Amino acid sequence: MKTRVDWIASKQGLGFQGVMDNGHTLDLDGNGEGLSPMEAVLMSVGACSSVDVVEIMRKSRQNMTACYCELEAIRAESPPRKFTHITAHFVVEGMDINEKHLARAVQLSTEKYCSVMLMLAGNVDINTSYEIKTAE
Repeated sequence: MKTRVDWIASKQGLGFQGVMDNGHTLDLDGNGEGLSPMEAVLMSVGACSSVDVVEIMRKSRQNMTACYCELEAIRAESPPRKFTHITAHFVVEGMDINEKHLARAVQLSTEKYCSVMLMLAGNVDINTSYEIKTAE
């Protein structure tokens, strides 16, 4: 995996565009006018872990209609303003969702499969929770 991140000089600010070797792009902004690099990291935690939860729940033949992850992060007050704490709350909607399957899916993602969470482990306190909503 390779990428290049270019400063977008025409913006006269701190705008950057990342381009992956497969052509995918992501615009990031250090001025608060767009998605910041730290916001992208937080979203990546939720997306990476949610991929695991959905795949594990599908393999368990759970009848899911939706899955989302609500995240909240606390950052250090002084530079480097790294994350000190992340809370990830998974919500799965569906019919007859087995709570034990969901608990196991979240645990496996957090402890074994989510590469983004595992990269942050030891440096960031990460807590997870989950809830089940019945689809109408």
